[in-house]
Amino acid sequence: MKNRYFLAFFFFFSFIGFAQQNTQKGDSLQEVVISSSRIDLPFKEDSRTIQLITADDIKKSGVSNVADALQQIAGIDIRRRGTSGMQADLYIRGGSFDQTLLLIDGIKVDDAQTGHHSMNLALPIEVIKRIEIIKGPASRVFGQNAFTGAVNIVTKDSLDNDASLHVQAGSYGQISAAITAGVSLNESSHILHFSKNSSNGYRYNTDFDNQNFVLKSTFNTNRLPINMLVALSEKNFGANGFYSSPAAIEQYEETKASLVGFSTTIKKGNFTWKPRVYWRRNEDEYVFIRKNPSIYRNVHISNKIAAELNGSYTSNAGVTGFGLETAKVVLSSNNLGDNNRFVSTLFLEHRVELFNKKLDITPGVALTYFSDFKFFAFPGVDVGYELLDNLKVYGNLGYTYRIPTFTDLNYKSPNTIGNPDLEPEKAFSQEIGVKWNTVRFNVSVAVFNRNSNHLIDYVKMQLTDPWQAQNIQDVTTKGFETQLLYQFNINSFNQKLQFGYSFIQNDIAQSTFAFSQYSLNSMKHQFVGSYAMQFLKNFTNTVSYRYAERTAGSSYSLVDLGAAYRLRAFELSLFANNIFNTEYTETNLVPMPKGNLLFGIQYNFR
Repeated sequence: MKNRYFLAFFFFFSFIGFAQQNTQKGDSLQEVVISSSRIDLPFKEDSRTIQLITADDIKKSGVSNVADALQQIAGIDIRRRGTSGMQADLYIRGGSFDQTLLLIDGIKVDDAQTGHHSMNLALPIEVIKRIEIIKGPASRVFGQNAFTGAVNIVTKDSLDNDASLHVQAGSYGQISAAITAGVSLNESSHILHFSKNSSNGYRYNTDFDNQNFVLKSTFNTNRLPINMLVALSEKNFGANGFYSSPAAIEQYEETKASLVGFSTTIKKGNFTWKPRVYWRRNEDEYVFIRKNPSIYRNVHISNKIAAELNGSYTSNAGVTGFGLETAKVVLSSNNLGDNNRFVSTLFLEHRVELFNKKLDITPGVALTYFSDFKFFAFPGVDVGYELLDNLKVYGNLGYTYRIPTFTDLNYKSPNTIGNPDLEPEKAFSQEIGVKWNTVRFNVSVAVFNRNSNHLIDYVKMQLTDPWQAQNIQDVTTKGFETQLLYQFNINSFNQKLQFGYSFIQNDIAQSTFAFSQYSLNSMKHQFVGSYAMQFLKNFTNTVSYRYAERTAGSSYSLVDLGAAYRLRAFELSLFANNIFNTEYTETNLVPMPKGNLLFGIQYNFR
């Protein structure tokens, strides 16, 4: 009943917004250039399902991490264990966490050990300019692991000689402190961030102590800018029931993730060149009994060193995008053994515009060599047609593969067993959509289908059996998705209303397994809504709602509240999570926290 009143509240203010539409002065996303591909395009011109979360969206929502921000996007399933995005897995359109690629400024931060580590390097929100969410088959653009889509975190360019100190405290003994500073010099600019976040835990053995460090620098700004990104993240946390059965209450984990990357953009004539080199490292230590690591302990250290050369050429025939990347992945593990993999990928695509730029067609292909799985091809095509100004229909087709991780192949524990005989996952995906983008409205509707073969999941026949990695036959995933963003003014104050809904159906052919750990429990129905409102000067607040019904039958509704007040150089904030104390789990039967509060104060140095 409470949720019904809440939805009525939403629609009431939507009506008010329409009555005030003549005063609308909201910011437009139409000219935002999507930077996650070789052919850079404004948001409105791309013929794919792409959604954006801006820095302003993050600030007004009151969320404190990337995982919580992504929860407000339909079609995105963030399965968290605990608070503050402690251990979170990223899913898109019913795929697995290993089938979704995370990028930072275009740098692929996937981990060959396991997709569980993808979100270890999700950056602090203070340094994020926007988050680009690319749904559907993206392997021809990014290569393997973009099986169902990709998320690209774009960092801020500069802070204009600003600095801020942010302190938060709240439920479960949670306390955090962050300092972010920026400086612009004659030939360079720099952004520096350091934060520390700790908590006693919302139940037994869920305490944590996290640290983040980010340095982004641009050198030689007046000639050929060279960008450097350094990111370090360390997490130490109790993992009560996180990875094994709910009875495994003494688990503990420490992760250390780092990224160092250099890139630049060279424009010469009709050519644009984007060279990049980077090093990604991840260290993971897991113990089954926190106070007695000798009983069972895993230590994994993975390193990825990669070089890329992406570019484009513009001619009368259109724009041709091309790229070559090579990567060496090395894993040292007391459980998985010593493993290495060499990957090399060639990208080629061409965008042509016809009929006075009404029709655009972009075919492309990625050819990848894996030293342990040989060659694979990822062909695909995007097509779009502008029916009216700001109204576009589009469709895309694409083949994609996912190579098993080293965990999939080699893991050994009393509860989970890898499988060295696994075959790569492969799928053929199709999508048709329509989107309408104006200054006031952004509306998108998409229907998609994915025919997957040899899907890898951890399955078992009996509750007492260990989980084992298997190619679980064929899975057909069908879905529908829509997103609405509407901006309007009330008494000169900007309002932002968002709704999203997704439906996913998995049809599994000849499945003989009784229990599935990941792939077979996607969100069947998902509804998200938020209203970022302002009625008084310097005071903003946000209401957000989420409903999820999973394939296994469980469902839940959540309501969060956020508020912020600005007084000169000070900003005061309050975030109330799960205000109706809903009991729910997102993964592995791990109960999520009930209602909790987080208070914050920020001082901005000018």
